[in-house]
Amino acid sequence: MQGVTILGNNSAVPAFDRHPTAQVLTVRDHLYLIDCGEGTQIQIIRYKIRRSKIHRIFISHLHGDHYFGLIGLINSMGLLGRIQPLHVHGPAPLWEILQLQLREADTHLPFDLQFHPLPDEGFVAEDAHSTVHCFRTNHRIACWGFLFAEKGATRADIAAGRSPAGRTYAFCADTKYDPELAEKVKGVDWMYHETTYLDDLRANAEARYHSTTRQAADIALRAGAGHLLIGHFSSKYADLGPFLEEASEVFPNTLLALEGTTYLFK
Repeated sequence: MQGVTILGNNSAVPAFDRHPTAQVLTVRDHLYLIDCGEGTQIQIIRYKIRRSKIHRIFISHLHGDHYFGLIGLINSMGLLGRIQPLHVHGPAPLWEILQLQLREADTHLPFDLQFHPLPDEGFVAEDAHSTVHCFRTNHRIACWGFLFAEKGATRADIAAGRSPAGRTYAFCADTKYDPELAEKVKGVDWMYHETTYLDDLRANAEARYHSTTRQAADIALRAGAGHLLIGHFSSKYADLGPFLEEASEVFPNTLLALEGTTYLFK
């Protein structure tokens, strides 16, 4: 598991050249797209992500800032001649939405689009290098986080200086402060947690089922995480410096999830 590249780090409304949620997790020769907010395919082009290497897409929930870019990306993949299957994992109603969009546009994809509805919690997918599980978060609508676990590396991988075997990454999606979440990602190496607001707006976060800086850091501390990435910033804020300052007071090993940055899992 090499690292994660941030394509979008803002909340519902794009602002200050920040975009809705999307990130790409690299596991050896596989790319996993996690959420696909509006503008994701533009960000993929900007940051030179190889679309052909995206094998699976994981959608956490059906608020638009987490999936409105999906149909555009799928359509572009077809126009560019993709032939290998694409697996999409998301809430069950997403499949009906995608089918409607494709049918009404009379779009016929040249590749096999395979949809996998998320279970309530538990196993989601497995390939040669990793396993993926999902867990519920505490949001206003049904919402899932994802836990990615790398399988053991071969001796050849280690000799080539690739990332250590067994790395784990948790994407905690949108959620209000919920201490039970820490148990679902216990001991994770890297964790992404939303921080929509600074901590003086806890009441706003509670009302809108989101989290603040110090609340996200508290979850990382309770989970015993190695590193914390924070994102999903409200468009109220132009300056992200205070987010890092507040979260770091509780959990020092915190990083801002900055667009275009790849965080290597060393």
